[in-house]
Amino acid sequence: MTKNTDTPHELLEKLFHEPNRLAILSALCAADKGMTFNELRDGCNLTDGNLNRHLAVLRDADVVRIDKTFVDDKPRTTVSITRKGLDRFQEYLAALQTVLQAAQKAIPVEKKAMVPSGVLRAVTR
Repeated sequence: MTKNTDTPHELLEKLFHEPNRLAILSALCAADKGMTFNELRDGCNLTDGNLNRHLAVLRDADVVRIDKTFVDDKPRTTVSITRKGLDRFQEYLAALQTVLQAAQKAIPVEKKAMVPSGVLRAVTR
């Protein structure tokens, strides 16, 4: 994803900049052994079809791995983030932080009082 650009927002990888995929990858980063399809669906508040579509996009980009097994004669789908996916997602998060910091710096002092303090603290970390 390395690009030479003067505008930080151009570094935001569109694959990750979709809210549902951002939620899916954030959840998977916190799960050492992956998550079941149902855990992801419920945790991200998605329908089966919506989650399936997003997972297909992420799988085709080699960002997630999808394993289908049987547990007690019941099918179980487990999703985990790949090493490549984790690296790319971390690059995306770094680019997002750069964009947010640039936006925060661009806010005039008199308007900063209008922005909730928690938002500014989160951006400047």
